[in-house]
Amino acid sequence: MNWEKQLRKYAQVILKVGLNIQPGDKIALDVSEEMIPLVRILAREAYKMGAFHVRMSFSDDEITLSRYEEAPQEALSYFPAFEVQATTQAFDDGYHRLALYAPNPELLKDVDPQKISLVQKTQAAAMKPVMDYVTQNRVKWCVASVPSKAWASSVFPELPEEEALERLWESVFEATRVQEEDPLQAWKEHDSKLKKYQKLLNDASFKKLIFKAPGTDLEVELVEGHAWLGGSGVTPAGESFMANIPTEEIFTMPHAYRVNGRVMASMPLSTQGRLIENFWFELRDGKVVDFDASEGREILEEMLKIDEGASRFGEVALVSDDSPISNTGILFKNTLFDENASCHFALGSAYSENLPGSETFNAEKMREVGMNDSMIHVDFMVGGPELQVSGVKSDGAEVPILVDGNWALEIE
Repeated sequence: MNWEKQLRKYAQVILKVGLNIQPGDKIALDVSEEMIPLVRILAREAYKMGAFHVRMSFSDDEITLSRYEEAPQEALSYFPAFEVQATTQAFDDGYHRLALYAPNPELLKDVDPQKISLVQKTQAAAMKPVMDYVTQNRVKWCVASVPSKAWASSVFPELPEEEALERLWESVFEATRVQEEDPLQAWKEHDSKLKKYQKLLNDASFKKLIFKAPGTDLEVELVEGHAWLGGSGVTPAGESFMANIPTEEIFTMPHAYRVNGRVMASMPLSTQGRLIENFWFELRDGKVVDFDASEGREILEEMLKIDEGASRFGEVALVSDDSPISNTGILFKNTLFDENASCHFALGSAYSENLPGSETFNAEKMREVGMNDSMIHVDFMVGGPELQVSGVKSDGAEVPILVDGNWALEIE
């Protein structure tokens, strides 16, 4: 395989499909050590496209881990205000956000969960102004992943490190359509297909959804006036972008106070450097009232206590089981990939784009319409070949949406 050619194609997908770079654009980029080969190509390609500036923020797993292990307890509740100010000022100055992740799914496996929760809560509270730009699409933004040795070894533990890394890169290229002869055209066609499902769901105007699978029997009412979205998004200035590379989902806003029943996760969740396995939630009037997990229960417990909205849903997303990511048969241990192989819900904050006009709502108005607000947004997977999803209209008519995990709705 010509790795440099594939990396350049991946960079072009991220820049042209993800951020839709235009002459004069500026990019704020998150980067770590193992990303450098790709990032150098990304920067060169971005400048070729007319970008004015690529600003990098550096992170490192070992430095992150050392803070948990060695820093005094009071340091974990500190977050530098200047970072928030610098980022929001960059957004106001026309920068767009590219978040690249080279995850280590088990980086914090031996760290006290209360320390993890404290850091997450501190960071989430401080970064809320930054996240508002993203959740309201006030900037073009894109999240993509870069294989690392730690991530590859976690996904393919039976393989030698270098072989695992090569296998993971090949899987990422497959899932992101980089292996297609013309990836940009493939993404254009894929976006068009997602928009067709989006239109069908919006035209149906379902009042609620019913999810049924082994361990799952859940009724999810949707907010009045909700909008289904999928594929490319649009900024207030009318510029399109693709927030996730890859993406297979069509998503909308559940009513934060009208979800009832039990839901079983169909995949482990990798979050905060830990894996949570075999977990379920029971919800009553939208709130998680009971839960359990075979591994990582304490992480869930701390997550649900972060704020009132952390124990309610902010997103429901539909994904066909017959998708490029699902068909790899790989558990990526990376939510960006796993959530696009499976239907999913998100604990925490809703996206204002799923309720037109809601970007101006205050907290009282959000509660009134059933729009969840939280410092977190954590997706977990519920899909698979045994999942049945139906939509219920206002007159009570029930329409199959997914049967045995795949679309029952037909598009042209």
